[in-house]
Amino acid sequence: MRRLLILGATGSIGRSTLEVAALHADEIEVHTLTAFRDAGGMLELCRRFAPKRVVLVEESAATLLRTALAAEHSHCEVLSGVEALNEVAGSSDTDVVMSAIVGAAGLLPTLAAVRAGKQLLIANKEPLVMAGRLLMREAAANGACILPIDSEHNAIFQCLPPAYRCGDAPKGVRKLLLTASGGPFREWSRERIDAATPQEAVKHPNWSMGQKISVDSATLMNKGLELIEASVLYQVGDDQLDVVVHPESIIHSLVEYADGSMLAQLGQPDMRVPIAHALAWPQRWESGVGGLDLAAVGRFRFETPDLNRFPCLGLARAALREGQNAPNLLNAANEVAVSAFLDGRLGFYDLSSMIEACIDAGLQTHRAAADDLESILAIDAWARRWCAGRLSTQEPLVNA
Repeated sequence: MRRLLILGATGSIGRSTLEVAALHADEIEVHTLTAFRDAGGMLELCRRFAPKRVVLVEESAATLLRTALAAEHSHCEVLSGVEALNEVAGSSDTDVVMSAIVGAAGLLPTLAAVRAGKQLLIANKEPLVMAGRLLMREAAANGACILPIDSEHNAIFQCLPPAYRCGDAPKGVRKLLLTASGGPFREWSRERIDAATPQEAVKHPNWSMGQKISVDSATLMNKGLELIEASVLYQVGDDQLDVVVHPESIIHSLVEYADGSMLAQLGQPDMRVPIAHALAWPQRWESGVGGLDLAAVGRFRFETPDLNRFPCLGLARAALREGQNAPNLLNAANEVAVSAFLDGRLGFYDLSSMIEACIDAGLQTHRAAADDLESILAIDAWARRWCAGRLSTQEPLVNA
């Protein structure tokens, strides 16, 4: 019986993980759940899954949850604060950690889990983009096993040889191809995209996701961040990575081998599939998702991404090529820009303009690679301050 900790339990990945775990209660115990402030959502999860411990980062939310659980005579321990979050991530009373906190907030607990030598199921992109070298170095030093949950990276993992482990350079591989749905604006003109609203941007055609990742999908930044992740996880360079738009979202990624063979992983666009794969690895478990009817799918389409309409993908690839601190700057600026777009303070193409400007400014003063945690966090904080200052002055941004 393995004991499961979910970082970000009330989000879509966290809830999907719990659904899969419930199908295999004889194999895995839901031990610890964490969230930021969703006391109501956590109360619902406590009733359904009876964890031994819960962390809500916001103290007022934790107080509400303690009161509600006490009224129901629950013995679940409720902790609060960032320090408690990091402590439980590295605690010895859990074995498997699902890292699904959105944004840079997931870095510290993810790093704590890696340093504790856990089996880490990593769903959030930002820690690998911000601090990939540090995370992989700590994983190797502490015997942590990293399994990717992003459907694209999980697909690549499944297409690599059975003995492969993340952090090693795969042998005999010519190229890794990440598929992209194209997002809600795949067929829109640049002029129409320019006027896109947040409500339109979060309506993904295939996947059910949170707002931030939905906007990233609409800009194709999501795919750009995945390029950087893939470089970190699989130790390959930009020349071995490519993106192809596949609107059906059935082929989740492909691996091209040196002999000309190409392997692909197919499945329904449902995150329970990669979650079940990682929870069961190296075995296979039921996920609760049905199989594919290929005749009903009918056909698979593939397109080259349009960097004119979706400049964020080009910015991410440029950051990958630049290396050093560019991915960290890119990630921080993107988080601020997406938040501003969702709040109505930036237009769609203003996102890429601000991100590019922040990277250019940041590399002028933060060129040397930051590999230690303090320096990584300092650069992240600098980029957020720079973007906040740009927003506060309301300086006109020229659309990319």
